[in-house]
Amino acid sequence: MFFWVGPTGSGKELVAHAIHQMSPVAGQRFAVCNCSAIVDTLLESQLFGHMRGAFTGATETRAGLFEYANGGTVFLDEVGETSLAMQAKLLRVIQNRKIQRVGSPEVRRVEVRLIAATNRDLRSEVAAGKFREDLFYHLTTIQIRVPSLAQRLEDLPALITFFINKYNAAYGKQIRSLTLRAKTLLLQHPWPGNVRELENVISSASLVALNDFIDVHDLPEDVQKPERTEAPAKSWLPIPLDAVRRDHIERVLDLCSGNRVRAAQMLGIGRTSLYRYLKREGRVRPTTGIPAA
Repeated sequence: MFFWVGPTGSGKELVAHAIHQMSPVAGQRFAVCNCSAIVDTLLESQLFGHMRGAFTGATETRAGLFEYANGGTVFLDEVGETSLAMQAKLLRVIQNRKIQRVGSPEVRRVEVRLIAATNRDLRSEVAAGKFREDLFYHLTTIQIRVPSLAQRLEDLPALITFFINKYNAAYGKQIRSLTLRAKTLLLQHPWPGNVRELENVISSASLVALNDFIDVHDLPEDVQKPERTEAPAKSWLPIPLDAVRRDHIERVLDLCSGNRVRAAQMLGIGRTSLYRYLKREGRVRPTTGIPAA
């Protein structure tokens, strides 16, 4: 059982789907339920199913997500938003692997891999009596924290490629990548909406782009013209262009944890060019090619 903790939009569902695809049940179904988007009465029906006539509007018998994904994986997003009553029902599924459709006395057995996620601090919720302690310990068998996108900018190139391929298929486009200046803008963006915001940016840009490469003018306006806090004019000092370049390369190298291949890709230059620059700056020992201390 996996439990993801991270801010809203940080890509917890993508990570959950990746875990499913790498698991022994990859060939089975993967079901997603956003617990924060459904009221308790409908959430119970969504997860466990219902019988015809069980409540107003139940015009037919339906299986819930636990039955639908039996043998596979169920991902409960924002599980911290559920009520104590719903938490008790989830606990029963985890402990007994049994469910009951709403309006049915029949108990059905299910075997599912459960992955849950939240943007809340569940330890604090437990202390406040808002989340069941026994459910918390069952869910957090393996706990993984998903950092915000701003804390893992090295993932940007892979995520950009993934979303470009996704929206090429959706919009019938053949976009290859972003221009270097567009990539630079995305690296400088604070990404308050995390991976979800990045997907919206790439979706929008892919839709309006007319060329093989997404350029700055294709990006949403708030990304094109980021808000910046300018320093007072009196504190500004001219900096040599070489110093600006050196600082930028150092920042990208730090971001890539010293990986020169990845840094060269993000800088938009060849690996050999980056190596020559580092050698010229005394960052590489001539005989071994090992970065100088």
